[in-house]
Amino acid sequence: MHSGTRYSNIELLGWTRKTIYFSLIISTIPVVLYHIVGWKWIGIPWTVAGLLGTATAFIVGFKNTQTYNRTWEARQIWGAILNNSRAFGIMARDFMDSPSDTQSLVYRHFAWLTALRYGMRDSRTWEAQSLTHNIEYQQKYYSVPERETSLESELVKYVSAEEVKYILSTKNKAAQILSQQSKAIKQLYKDGKIDNFQFVEMERLLRDLYDQQGRSERIKNFPYPRQFATINAVFIQIFSFLLPFGMLKDFDKVNENITGLLHGNMVWFVIPFSTLIIWMYRTLEQVGESTENPFEGSPNDVPISQMSRTIEIDLREMLGETDLPPALQPKNNIVL
Repeated sequence: MHSGTRYSNIELLGWTRKTIYFSLIISTIPVVLYHIVGWKWIGIPWTVAGLLGTATAFIVGFKNTQTYNRTWEARQIWGAILNNSRAFGIMARDFMDSPSDTQSLVYRHFAWLTALRYGMRDSRTWEAQSLTHNIEYQQKYYSVPERETSLESELVKYVSAEEVKYILSTKNKAAQILSQQSKAIKQLYKDGKIDNFQFVEMERLLRDLYDQQGRSERIKNFPYPRQFATINAVFIQIFSFLLPFGMLKDFDKVNENITGLLHGNMVWFVIPFSTLIIWMYRTLEQVGESTENPFEGSPNDVPISQMSRTIEIDLREMLGETDLPPALQPKNNIVL
């Protein structure tokens, strides 16, 4: 998540510089062929490029709206996880009189949060974070906490080595931690440390956490529909190639009203103007692409690492602990 006012112009231009290079090349070639080589026939009516540009604008806008909705839903899910985690903390503290049992439940909850955020950061084939411009931006401006330490080294802070070994042997680690949590709560009920009502309430909260985990996994494991993503990319490619051809004759006609040095050379202005328009369309596509997967480790991600740390600090304070982990701070205005 970017926590600053906005991305700087330098960041934006650096992130999209390859788009600028591409736009310059495909804008220059038609002008050279038209003006230098003399292929006047390559100029196409502006209506063709204009209609295609309108259709492309609609589909780009549709995609960006839908990808933003995915990110906003992910933020709502993790907001619910944060609230339910606090509720679980006060239940674990106040439903029983054993500090060791309370700490065991709370720390296992930390382990669940850890396993879940690591699972969300796993890469998928459709995610864009492996693209060169995203890798370069990450290396320069921020880091992903889940890629700096191993899951095992984090889990051992919260649960026993035996439990860690079991968790790491399972496929869905976060789901199995909640399963272990349920077993522990059931044992507390059998031992008479919590009553029937407290047992039901804690199990209901685990069910809610399972629901939120499942919703988070749904966004992670189901990409923005590939048919829409493909059409979006194809439309932008076609528009990018046709745009400068559609501007040639219109700029050439401007020569009729121009005298002096620019007379006969107005067609060269096709290069900067078509470059700018192509850059705008392709940058909008790139922005939508970077918003599409809210857990992939991009600077526009939902800050699940920061939220997990916030939960840990809150629950540790509920337990009366004073040796608290530091809150995650933004690096170059980016926090994950």
